[in-house]
Amino acid sequence: MSRKVQVEIPPAPDMTAEAAAYAAGYKHVCGIDEAGRGPLAGPVVAAAVVLPPGYDIPGLNDSKKLTAKKRDALYEQLMADERVLKCVAEATVQEIDELNILRATHLAMARAAQGITPAVDFCLIDGLAVPNFPLPSQNMVKGDARCLSIAAASVLAKVTRDRYMQRLAEEFPQYGFDRHAGYGTKAHLEAIRKYGVTIHHRCTFAPVAQMELPLGL
Repeated sequence: MSRKVQVEIPPAPDMTAEAAAYAAGYKHVCGIDEAGRGPLAGPVVAAAVVLPPGYDIPGLNDSKKLTAKKRDALYEQLMADERVLKCVAEATVQEIDELNILRATHLAMARAAQGITPAVDFCLIDGLAVPNFPLPSQNMVKGDARCLSIAAASVLAKVTRDRYMQRLAEEFPQYGFDRHAGYGTKAHLEAIRKYGVTIHHRCTFAPVAQMELPLGL
């Protein structure tokens, strides 16, 4: 059973939550966030990040509040900093269809947390509680706007997934994955109607399943 960590809500992402976990006796505390739960295509990507105590990176915030240019710059800075421990993992489209998106998201989060060395012993997870998570953890609603390590994870997950979808757009240019990242935009739905679905589409998501079109492009 994990020990509960009491966290006050800061006005902007900081390391209050991490400090509380370290004060409770944990040694390696990571923040976890994901990108890609809602799209009709592509994997769901999760990142786990351990920041060194007192870490400061100007402009780091919830990835949704940042421009693409700023996200890319922060991504490169975080990835290049050897003091920052991180792991990015995914759950595939096939796993999403087999498990459902919630379980697949939790799987990607667990893979990210367990991929960090030295091993993480406490996780701060964005959003609602994750049942049966394999490591001691605490959820933080809107954690990407409150907790610096979660904000860092949100940037790594978002940029990793966006770049994946941009590469996918080179293989399937007719779908516009580089523009909508797989979300169910009008243009994306029209492309599915016209060209069918690919192996990268989530067949259990209603807008795709209702198309009743052949798979395997």
